[in-house]
Amino acid sequence: MENAPPIRFGNAPCSWGTIEGVGQGVPYRQMLDELKETGYEGSELGDYGYMPTDPVLLREEFQKRGLVLLGAFEGVYLRETSEHAAGEARALRTAGLMAALADLDSEWKPLLVLSDEHSRDPYRFHHAGRIRPGEGLSPEEWRVVAQGVKRIAISVREAVGLETVFHFHAASFVETPEEIEILVELTGIPLAFDTGHYLYGSGRVEGEVVLEGLRQLAPWVRYVHLKDVDPQVAWKARRQGWSYLEAVRNGLFTELGRGAIDFERVFALLRELGYRGFATVEQDVLPGMGTPKESALRNRAYLRQVTGW
Repeated sequence: MENAPPIRFGNAPCSWGTIEGVGQGVPYRQMLDELKETGYEGSELGDYGYMPTDPVLLREEFQKRGLVLLGAFEGVYLRETSEHAAGEARALRTAGLMAALADLDSEWKPLLVLSDEHSRDPYRFHHAGRIRPGEGLSPEEWRVVAQGVKRIAISVREAVGLETVFHFHAASFVETPEEIEILVELTGIPLAFDTGHYLYGSGRVEGEVVLEGLRQLAPWVRYVHLKDVDPQVAWKARRQGWSYLEAVRNGLFTELGRGAIDFERVFALLRELGYRGFATVEQDVLPGMGTPKESALRNRAYLRQVTGW
């Protein structure tokens, strides 16, 4: 793809309401059709089982639309050693499926997007977006988390040759800027840098913090998720003590350009840092929320406006 822009754009099932076990939005064929129609080049897999688990059928669905499989999210409760084996098995199952589509694009191979399983710990679930120093993991728990991350990443690479990136996430034990720094220092794993989760997890509402984090974490950034945060919803969620789910249900993640993050500056910084690859829109909504196709179209128009691509 000699004439391809340095950054290409994808979208994901979570923008259509299929979101990490919470529920399923529109059928996957409709989602992929609308994703293609609104101007995106690739999609993530979504929850395992949402799209076909037969690699031949899955490949056909992507190939006939000319789409790239970008990756798949897998949450593992990393603070418990007893959860690592099951998490590794799920990761290998997902990665094995994605490997069958790894040759659909010459410049991009699907990524396993690993995360600490969010919303499972009651305190972190109910205090997402307002975690204070001292409310995180102990040194021994961090050792266990790092061990699990490295174990899964190595297994996926050795089994199917795909790369693992780590996705920090609100309501997990890797949420705040300080926790993200600890994770990369202990593991050296590359990141899926999520603009919205970084801002909300920082406990702040100023979009400037995203630029600060992106610059600081630049050596580890392998993949980018695009998510905007409504500052009024974030402020209200913290003031009223909403759980992570309540914040999402009330519109925490809004359309790009309608929240606190200046994406024109985000892309200027990504260009400065030499980032090449996909940036994937994730406007997390619950099943039945919002107007997914219309939002996808407006998000794509906004991305053209701020990047020219």
